[in-house]
Amino acid sequence: MATPGRSVTVWYDGACPLCRREIALMRRLDRRRVIHFIDAAEPGTACPLDRADILSRFHVREGERLLSGAAAFAAMWRAIPVLRPLGILAGWRPMTPLFEAGYRIFLRLRPRLQRLLR
Repeated sequence: MATPGRSVTVWYDGACPLCRREIALMRRLDRRRVIHFIDAAEPGTACPLDRADILSRFHVREGERLLSGAAAFAAMWRAIPVLRPLGILAGWRPMTPLFEAGYRIFLRLRPRLQRLLR
């Protein structure tokens, strides 16, 4: 459940150097502090799904909806004013499949990108 006063909860893989860098950027951009970031790789962290599922794809709770993949990124971006237009575009039904396809390509490249950042 989202932290009171925050509209979006993000679960991320804190063991992933790529994820840590991206979340660090999102934290800086979240000047209103409306996003609650949770490191799902931390032992004992409460997750809405099985930890392996949470770590395999990006997950966000926006209100009562649990989203994953490109839809989760779109929700996070909508919460950050400077990224809101991108979040709206990514959440627009005709564009959602394109963003999801891009996210799936990223998932295949993620292990290689992680190795480069270690």
